[in-house]
Amino acid sequence: MKSEKFSNAIVLTGGIGTGKSTVASFLKMFGYKIIDADEISKEVFEEQKNKIKEIFGTTDRKELRSIVFNDKEKLKTLENIILPEVRKRVINLAEKYEKDGVKYFVDLPLYFEKQNYPEFDKVLVIYAPKELQVKRVMQRDGVSEKEALSILNNQLDIELKKQKADFLIDNSKDLKHLQKEIEAFIKQI
Repeated sequence: MKSEKFSNAIVLTGGIGTGKSTVASFLKMFGYKIIDADEISKEVFEEQKNKIKEIFGTTDRKELRSIVFNDKEKLKTLENIILPEVRKRVINLAEKYEKDGVKYFVDLPLYFEKQNYPEFDKVLVIYAPKELQVKRVMQRDGVSEKEALSILNNQLDIELKKQKADFLIDNSKDLKHLQKEIEAFIKQI
């Protein structure tokens, strides 16, 4: 079912290390509004710190990550604390931006995995091959190849995301190439 309610929204997604944040920065420079679900999630996390500490014994992100990545039930518990409020705020902002009548982007890193935003139906996937994703995550986060692969394996394969995309930006080369890809995409919309 196509959404009439959010006809100006385009979901911005990809996988870890594909360059979503870089693309979002470029889009902002071009004057587009971005709803950043990760930023909203961080705000909600801060607001729910006491509850999270009570349940998990910590609010340290690295500790929490290792707890929930190894226990699906605990992950679900943490998501139930944070995601409903994140969703509410994302939808509220989308309703506000929709009134402007111009295209805007909803940065949802796990759009395909979570499938909890059926209101949005146009999807821009930022693409980089898996090997490059692993390399970028290792460099950016200072993690081992095993840890980077562990994170990637919790996400839908980038090749499948690529197939599901309405729009695609290839970020497998340098910044100059990425800028050309973004400019070509903007002409499409």
